Amino acid sequence: MDVLTEALASMRTGHPASVRTDGRAPWGLQLPPVAGAGFHVVLHGTCWLIPAEESEAGFGPVALGPGDVVFLRDGSGHVLADDPATPPTRARPEQYRQAPPIGSLSIGGDGPLTSLLCGSYHLDQARPHPLVRQLPELIHLPARHGRHPELAAAVQLLGAELDNPRIGSEGIVPTLIDSLLLYILRAWFEEQPAAAARGWAAALGDPAVAPALAAIHDDPSAPWTVESLATRAGLSRAAFARRFATMVGEPPLAYVKRWRMTTAARLLREADVPLSAIASQAGYGSEFAFGKAFKREYGLAPGHYRRQAQAA
Repeated sequence: MDVLTEALASMRTGHPASVRTDGRAPWGLQLPPVAGAGFHVVLHGTCWLIPAEESEAGFGPVALGPGDVVFLRDGSGHVLADDPATPPTRARPEQYRQAPPIGSLSIGGDGPLTSLLCGSYHLDQARPHPLVRQLPELIHLPARHGRHPELAAAVQLLGAELDNPRIGSEGIVPTLIDSLLLYILRAWFEEQPAAAARGWAAALGDPAVAPALAAIHDDPSAPWTVESLATRAGLSRAAFARRFATMVGEPPLAYVKRWRMTTAARLLREADVPLSAIASQAGYGSEFAFGKAFKREYGLAPGHYRRQAQAA
């Protein structure tokens, strides 16, 4: 089981929203916070990313070049500009054009051109998976020859499709944008030095914790105990429990409970199956016991949660 893919899928609440932004110097674009995670891909040219409130952000102004990718974990407000000194403005709704496969925005003067793919991934930030919560506020992956070839290839393919839309582009571009999130996070995790990696960056590659996580994700309904997970990890019960809690951020059975409830919530949002089947997949012997546990965790009965999610 791919824990990274499953963790992200558990938070997804919709398809990515994206727009191609073409700015000619001088230009500055103020972007408000989004309910999810933000991203930018520099297709051509150069620009700056500047936090809206540098004193409150965990990063300062970042210079971006062709092929660079930026991921903002919390979708915080920020500015994109040709130069940090350029005053930013907010784009008006009438400036956006719907042009398949995605919308477009043109701003600025008549100077050098910068083209970006800007957008957001709709993620449930009210209940983030701890893997995502442990990511830095901003991930910047500069384009360098030979570095992260799959990510670089995805960026090149996106640029080609947006520069020259053809038959099939309306299906290809959203799929590439969707895949970009996994490429970004894979690249970041792989960049962490093994000796210095901590938390989930270490857990996903740890020979003891990674198999236990995969087992939990593969079969959340199994009657997991610390002993049974420790056996899979090849460690004693105490050694495994300490190692798991240090890396994952919570004890093994607390994570089992979290993943069961996360799985149930995702099924309630996405699957048209009876509550009894969801209760079983979440490891509960009765719909009543599941309902009590779910309401304790989410503050809503499962049926109410499903109706609310479907109405959103």
